[in-house]
Amino acid sequence: MARATGGFTDLRQVEAGVLNVGYVDAGPPDGDAVILLHGWPYDIHSFADVVPLLTAAGQRVVVPYLRGYGTTRFLSADTMRNGEPAAMGLDLIALMDALNIDTAKLAGFDWGARTADVVAALWPERCRGLVSVSGYLIDGQKSGTVPLPPKAEFAWWYQYYFATERGREGYDKNRRDFAKLIWHTASPRWTFDDATFDRSAVALDNPDHVDIVIHNYRWRLALADGEPQYAEIEERLAAKPKITVPSISLEGDANGAPHLEPTVYGKQFAGPYEHRTVGGGVGHNLPQEAPQAFADAVLEV
Repeated sequence: MARATGGFTDLRQVEAGVLNVGYVDAGPPDGDAVILLHGWPYDIHSFADVVPLLTAAGQRVVVPYLRGYGTTRFLSADTMRNGEPAAMGLDLIALMDALNIDTAKLAGFDWGARTADVVAALWPERCRGLVSVSGYLIDGQKSGTVPLPPKAEFAWWYQYYFATERGREGYDKNRRDFAKLIWHTASPRWTFDDATFDRSAVALDNPDHVDIVIHNYRWRLALADGEPQYAEIEERLAAKPKITVPSISLEGDANGAPHLEPTVYGKQFAGPYEHRTVGGGVGHNLPQEAPQAFADAVLEV
């Protein structure tokens, strides 16, 4: 397992639910399981420097590509390329079942944090502890239609771009330039090099990537429907269920992506809970920018 300069060298594949999932499985097989979940537009290499810290502490660490990223593929061409939160939550449950992991610590950022939040809230018996960058990210379609203050709306510019067919075409044609722009704006003080970006940008070449991203953001604005089999789960999530498992929320002091203050979402954590702000100019991709702080939270939660 290489460090940040080379990335992960041992990638595995497993059929789980509707997907064939690409994932890293590092550390002792009998160690306590930790599952790390990346966001958009990033990939598993956000955790390249976190994984060695966790495996050195005896943890078994699983890092999957989300649907629409890297080597993860749908088993059927007929399956809807669905980006709604319930689908991603069930992807995680299916992966845990496929790998015979009954319970694990779940940790992530962006889409990955939301997915971890979903499982922690609805299936707490599968989650031994939670580390979530930007805290509680569960929401429903109805609240996504409520207007925000102008400054907040401005921060979500790409969501509205993706609502148009021009946005879909533009993102498809310019995936890497788009991703690099988001990396810079979401982490304005992170000085990543071209090799670091290129290593992750390959994951965006997935044939389902654009469909998943566009559906995700359109669904949030109630501009796209989900699938009927997820409706009951989405109703439960729209009610904003409390998270009762031991949890730590993290926030970088220079996060340029849209996010709420912990004073807003802290009440959603009903179990043992702590918030940590990570200083030093850390942005949205917190595990890659501050791997030690992220790993410490995973080990301590």
